[in-house]
Amino acid sequence: MTIEEIVLIVYNFALIILFLFGCHGYSMIYYYMRTFRKRTEDLTLEELIMEEFPVVTIQLPMFNERYVSTRLIDSCIRIDYPKDKLEFQVLDDSTDDTTDIILEHIKKYLEQGYDIKVLHRTDRTGYKAGALKEGLKTARGEFVAIFDADFIPRKKFLLRTLPYFYKNERLGLVQTRWEHLNREYSLITRTQAMALDGHFVIEQAVRNRAGFSINFNGTAGMWRKECIFDAGNWEADTLTEDLDLSYRAQMRGWQFKYLINFTSPAELPAEINSLKSQQFRWTKGAIETAKKIFPRVLKSKMPFREKV
Repeated sequence: MTIEEIVLIVYNFALIILFLFGCHGYSMIYYYMRTFRKRTEDLTLEELIMEEFPVVTIQLPMFNERYVSTRLIDSCIRIDYPKDKLEFQVLDDSTDDTTDIILEHIKKYLEQGYDIKVLHRTDRTGYKAGALKEGLKTARGEFVAIFDADFIPRKKFLLRTLPYFYKNERLGLVQTRWEHLNREYSLITRTQAMALDGHFVIEQAVRNRAGFSINFNGTAGMWRKECIFDAGNWEADTLTEDLDLSYRAQMRGWQFKYLINFTSPAELPAEINSLKSQQFRWTKGAIETAKKIFPRVLKSKMPFREKV
């Protein structure tokens, strides 16, 4: 085989990938128009009123987040929900002084009667997935909310996500839309915001309305703990443990709900090296997850259009 033939094969392969990616974009437009009338469907104000309050565990995975750790804890404490029904797990794998900062900061909340546990690991086996899995061993909540360190959850987060679980016993996850606090900070953040909005405003919303699988975005979501266990719990063999668990859960018959009209504010990476690191993890992790999950998808009993 000549060099010209090799180049031609590689070139055609790249074109096929781009063609399929383009087809996906056009399909999103098609289903956006087809499901346009469903975009405003939501629970009524009466249906959002909660008569019973289940125990909820809020997990806060952190690694060397000395500058934002206390802000996240403070915002979670302000969430509107009965104190005795809340458990906070700070899953801290830090190797700097973040742990000391957290322990000092939560003293006042412990005195006020809040259930806050700092689970500090010196062995970072499994990284974030390992920390989340370790926390679940002692979590007393029937439902588990997860927030990364750069998020500032809204006060009504629990009251806007929990009611959906009581309308559907097979609902395993409620994912909220990300809102970008520093969108206008620089060209880098504006570009990121535009790209992420394509995912959160179009892809996630349209796929959910059209009945396709969606993924947990790693944060700003509420899980039914039973769903996590039934799907096999968190696994650390990919860089995107959230994507991996999402598809394993939906292949087990669990359903997901995406809330486009309720947001969870967060900061975007403002420095180019942080952005490159983030994009590398997301891209490599997605490919790892595809290699792991796609063979199972092909063998599953899912409808053909959902497999595609």
